[in-house]
Parts: sequence; C-alpha cells; structure tokens
Amino acid sequence: MPDPTPEQLEAWDREIVWHAFTQMAEYEPLIIERAEGCVLVDIDGNEYIDGVSSLWCNIHGHRHPKLDAAIRGQLERVAHVTSLGLSNPTTVKLAKRLVDITPDGLEHVFFSDDGATAVEVAIKMALQYWQQCKVPRPQKTCYVALGEAYHGDTLGGVSVGGVERFHAMFRPLLFETLRVPVPDTYRTPEGATEENLLDHYLGEVEAVLTEHHERIAALVIEPLVQGAAGMIVHPKGYLRGIRELTRKYDVLLIADEVAVALGRTGRMFACEHENVTPDLLCLAKGLTGGYMPVAATLATDEIWRAFLGDYAESKAFFHGHTYGGNPLGASVALATLDVFEEEQTLAALQPKIARLAEHLARIGKLPHVGQVRQCGFIAAVELVEDEATKKPYDWAEKRGIRVCQHALTEGVWLRPLGNVIVIMPPLAISIGQLDKVAKAVENGIQAVTS
Repeated sequence: MPDPTPEQLEAWDREIVWHAFTQMAEYEPLIIERAEGCVLVDIDGNEYIDGVSSLWCNIHGHRHPKLDAAIRGQLERVAHVTSLGLSNPTTVKLAKRLVDITPDGLEHVFFSDDGATAVEVAIKMALQYWQQCKVPRPQKTCYVALGEAYHGDTLGGVSVGGVERFHAMFRPLLFETLRVPVPDTYRTPEGATEENLLDHYLGEVEAVLTEHHERIAALVIEPLVQGAAGMIVHPKGYLRGIRELTRKYDVLLIADEVAVALGRTGRMFACEHENVTPDLLCLAKGLTGGYMPVAATLATDEIWRAFLGDYAESKAFFHGHTYGGNPLGASVALATLDVFEEEQTLAALQPKIARLAEHLARIGKLPHVGQVRQCGFIAAVELVEDEATKKPYDWAEKRGIRVCQHALTEGVWLRPLGNVIVIMPPLAISIGQLDKVAKAVENGIQAVTS
C-alpha cells in the first residue's frame, strides 16, 4: 500500500479518528509527523514550539538521546511482562527509585497506565484499606474533593472530579463525593480578606470533616495547583493545613500529582513545598518524560500491611492493568530520572521560572487579563470580559481557543482551558523559545480582545 498523501491523512483524521475533548464537527486536523527537542513538525513541514509539553507530560524535550536509547536497550531484553505474578528487573528498579525520591514514608508502588488509573487505584486502595485495617471501619466509603477538581476520566476519577462541563453527563454513574470549595485566590468569598483567606478555606474543609469524618475514606487533592480548573494556585499553607486536618479526623490523604510532579513546580514533587507526605501519591505524565504511558500509586507501609494475609482471607488488592509496570515504560522512566540528575534539570529551570514571571508581569497589564497565575513552571493567563467585576467571557465565544489559533500563526502550539491560556512548556525549553511562546500569547490576547 503506498503512503497516504497529506490530504488523505487529514481526511482520515477528520472522519475516522475520534479525538478527546474535541468537537469533531469543527475539528481541523493538525498532524504532527516528527519532533525534536521542544519543536513539533507537522506533515507539511511547519514547525511549532511545544508550549504545553504535549499536554503537560513532556519534560526533557522530544527525541532526547538518553530516553530514546533506554527504550531501544529494553527492546533487546523484553518488551512486556505482566505484573500479575511476574516481574522484571527494570520495573523493580523503577519502584525502588521512586520510593527513594518521593516524600518520606511512601514505601510501596503500584503501577498502572496513566493519571486517571493512578487515581482510580488510590480510590480503591483507600476503600479496601478501611475494610481490612487493624480496626476496620467499613462505613468509610465516602470521599471529599475540591470544587473544580480534575482527577481523570475513569468513573472513580470523574466521581471525585468537580469540573461540571466535563462530568455532568455521567452523574447517574458516579458515587457520592462531598465537595469543598476551590481555594481560589482570584474569585474569593464575600467578606474574606487576604489575611484570613487561608483560615477561611481550611475552616470550610474542617466543617465537612467534623460532620462526616466517620464515613469518609479519603480526601483527594491536586497539590498546590488545580490543573483543568484553570491552573488555580492555592494559598500558601493550604496543602499543609489539609494534611493536618486529615490526620486530626482520621481520613486518608490522596495527593494527585499527575500534572504537578517531576519538576513542574520547581521541585521534584509539589508536596515537598509544604513538607507533606500523603497516604497515597499518584504519578503519571512526566514520569516517563512524555514518552510512554506509565503511572504509579505510592502507598505508606500502614496501608500496604492492611492488604497482607493468608490467601483464604482475600485481602489482596483486586485490581490490575495489562500494561502496569511495562518494562519499556519503566526503562524510559528510569532514564527520565537519570536526566534530571545528569543535566541538573531543577537548577537549570530556575532562571526560566524567573523569565516566565517577567513575561507574566507584562502580560498581566493587558486589557481583559483578569489574573496571571504561576507556580514554578506552570503558568496561566485568565481572560475576562470585565476586569473590575471579573466577569468571564461567554464560553461560546472561544476567546482562549482564538488566542491559541493566533499563536499557531507565530509557530507556537498551545491548548487553552476555556478562557484560560496555559503556558506549560517542556522543562528543557530554551530562554529564547520561552520568549517566543510568551510573545505569541501576548500578541494573541491583543488580537482577540481589541
């Protein structure tokens, strides 16, 4: 069969491939044929700086020699080994490496496929833990999650998720979740001040825990930044406060670091900023540098021991994935962690974080920019119709999409969250490339709001 023409590929992509979170009636194909470093190249040879890290997962750039070599080397040994009763050296080494670098107290690793499955694992582990711990509390079957939370698209992840436009359709399939308000520093509660905002939000969480803790299995949180909510940055101290409250009321803490781990916040893990060890930690996305679908759920020794016993007791964790702990994925994950050390990625990132802050300060002064938000190398620019009232643009006006469409004309690929422009490039991006991304955002905002 001859190679298809670009026109054929575009027709097949439009008519056969069903894209995620995409209205296919309006979809215009953009097909990436290859990539190098932080640059994507489409089938027509056009180049675009990858301004969102291929959906927040690419860390060290595309086609990194060390990552490519790791997969090739693993292919010469074994490509797939099931985790159901078998193992392989590469996956074992990755598990040990993760235990060594994550916050103290997380001693055991369960592998799955992606962020949603990592959260699904944690949700099920928490429920089963309370059935089997030393003093079982089978009534603990409910969960607490934040407003506008996003924890993936499996039914467990959707149940604890709070983005209405994503999840409203599936409500009949979901389990009960108690919702606490998003700790927003932009659209704040009436009467709250900058001085008492943290106490206000933590007080709302404590009120829910006080009333319902006897039936709550776990609280689920995206530490520091809520991604799909619009990159909402929490008040400093909120995560630490949540950890203290969950301990006080005997509720497990699940930290969903799928989007914020692996250097995104300026440290390897977001929980490190407030010296927090969750009971369960979920990792994915950047774990393999954006190369392969590998996720991990780390657990404390206390949780692990609740699952140990005789075969007849049926205490094993009844959950598994065909590709969980896949050796190819594990090999590139190990290489990703090696590159962090060898290239001193976190140290090299600090000047880029500072440069991004400079750009945001300038962009933040533009008309119709309500707020700019930054946490490490995560940034967002929220567009509003009225800056004084913080009134958002109507969703249907597609202001964010239009800014990103303009950025394409300047050779920058971005994907918005409604009226929020996300800037989240690979950690390996150069200062010059970062400048181009920021300028494309600035020009795009001026083009669609003037």
